[in-house]
Amino acid sequence: MATTRRTVLAGAAGLGAANLFAAPAAATSPARVRLTREEHRAVVIGSGFGGGVAALRLAQAGVPVTVLERGRRWPTGPDAETFPSMASLDKRALWYGTVPEALRPLARLAGAPLDFQPYVGLLEPVLGENILAMCAAGVGGGSLVYQGMTLEPSEAVFNTWLPEELDYRRMHRVHYPRVAKMLRVATAPQSLIRTPNYTASRFFAERVREAGYGLEKIPMPIDWDYALAELRGEMKASYTNGDCALGVNNGGKHSVDVTYLKQAEATGRVTVATRHHVTGIARAKDGRWRVHVDRTDDTGRVLEQKILTTRALVMAAGSLNTSKLLVRAGATGAIRDLPTGLGEGWGTNGDRIYAWTSLDEDFGAEQGGPVVYGSKAWDEPATANTIIQASVPPLGLDARTTMLVGFGVSADRGRFRYEPATDSVALHWPRNGDEASHSHIHRRISKVSRGLGTLTDTNRLVNSTWHPLGGASMKTVCDLEGRVHGQRGLYVLDGALIPGTTGACNPSMTIAAVAERAMDTIRAQDIGTVI
Repeated sequence: MATTRRTVLAGAAGLGAANLFAAPAAATSPARVRLTREEHRAVVIGSGFGGGVAALRLAQAGVPVTVLERGRRWPTGPDAETFPSMASLDKRALWYGTVPEALRPLARLAGAPLDFQPYVGLLEPVLGENILAMCAAGVGGGSLVYQGMTLEPSEAVFNTWLPEELDYRRMHRVHYPRVAKMLRVATAPQSLIRTPNYTASRFFAERVREAGYGLEKIPMPIDWDYALAELRGEMKASYTNGDCALGVNNGGKHSVDVTYLKQAEATGRVTVATRHHVTGIARAKDGRWRVHVDRTDDTGRVLEQKILTTRALVMAAGSLNTSKLLVRAGATGAIRDLPTGLGEGWGTNGDRIYAWTSLDEDFGAEQGGPVVYGSKAWDEPATANTIIQASVPPLGLDARTTMLVGFGVSADRGRFRYEPATDSVALHWPRNGDEASHSHIHRRISKVSRGLGTLTDTNRLVNSTWHPLGGASMKTVCDLEGRVHGQRGLYVLDGALIPGTTGACNPSMTIAAVAERAMDTIRAQDIGTVI
């Protein structure tokens, strides 16, 4: 392969900060657009796990809330074709059709389309120094495209990597179960796992046991009856052929849009404004918050510009975009006296993705998904990691290939920097970041995948993460409830609040549980005074 990790990352470094978090080239506007000014009681930027929790709990406390989402809604149901297929990617896959220049050689080798039409698509790839991070767009945020693993770390791992003051035992008793109930999590039934479509899951389970590791079913926010209905021929395949990496067309997935936000809108106090792209935030002289917004069409063309003023601003645009907005606002003086640790403490959650081709087993032409089994190594909190098997979507690959994924813990951190020459924010990650964590994951995955075949570590081709965390971390930038130090009425309630890792678990469950915990306190202390 001519394209190596070194050449890809060298190209990434050559991009420079001007290409990171800059306004998309597709986001054009007519010569003159209307400027609208609005006042709101509370504004939430972003509609993922943190934003969904904040909107619902504020509304239940009687507070009117406006949720700003840069993407669109993605309604699903049996036989829907809402989301793109991995086998035939189109403009729906990418935010404004963005393919970073340094990744184009690799995309060409993979046969991926390169020139999508501009569209408010699902995923924005953000290329930083030594790292590619993925950021979702759409009502429901990352819950639209995540596989759905709903994992809670152990007490020892939690207290090693997250502030003990969060009180894990109370979160374990109250907040994690609250999230699990909202998402209606369930594990895959044996009647499904026994079918030919789930051969890869069964083989992974067998190999994990042979390696002497523990094995568990992974709780998922899924109604598995939908998958069983697919096997009965009652609807087109989505779960059972693994074609759910970019959203589940058939429904049955309890993402944020159909759980937290649906309940929030049902109160009559929440408005979700789609295609509202926040371009900047500032603090007005009277202490209130100003939010600058471009209202766009599906192609990114600006139809209207807005300035929203609010007493309470909740940042929930994800680690990448929340950090970008805050770092830029601090550097340009739009918000003065932001904490000095802003932009620091960013981590990858120890993500590692492998392609495993086994000559010992034919996994079948269709691999059911999203995830059934996982193996935890949590006895030693300093090296904790989790490995899972995930289905390969119908891409015409060898039927002997499947995907293995690891999540680890690491003290390595990156940071965001403002680049004044280009008025942009750049993400910097150490060249060998997470190497210690990755070695523990690699050792276990290698043992599970031993035998005839090959194991390809995709992070050696492009170092990437689907779970960016940090940038406005608790204790340094915010308190445990997400209140930004010294900035009354400004909150961070998404992955940016989490200091780099969620303890060998994918982040969704912990982000939501931390937000639930925070909202309990905010509702008790801030409503009527700050909000």
